Amino acid sequence: MTADPERAGALARAFGLLGKRWNGVILGSLVDGPLGYTALRRAVGASDSVLAGRLAELTAAGVVARAVEPGPPVTVRYSLTESGQALAPGLHELSRWAQRHLPDPGRTPGTEPGGKVSDGSRPSP
Repeated sequence: MTADPERAGALARAFGLLGKRWNGVILGSLVDGPLGYTALRRAVGASDSVLAGRLAELTAAGVVARAVEPGPPVTVRYSLTESGQALAPGLHELSRWAQRHLPDPGRTPGTEPGGKVSDGSRPSP
């Protein structure tokens, strides 16, 4: 079987954007609906300068929309564009994969979130 160069190129472009630290978390935070800057900062946990830069990049890429709402006070809300919403199923699957296959460094092996001891079985899909 040979590698598909078109698929490889598409994946390189996708991970060039999504693979940057915080970008996937920002998009995942916006899946449930628009958020103001402060709420997004709290949800993501990135510094102001990093968050502002990533939001500008995601907006330029056409996956996030920035809307200024007149005030007072003037507020800025971010939401997923149609292109960004198309990423939602993939983000959900990446999250499920990570829960199953990547250890959470903040959790003791054999426990579930909240410290409950796991019986070792995998969650059903």
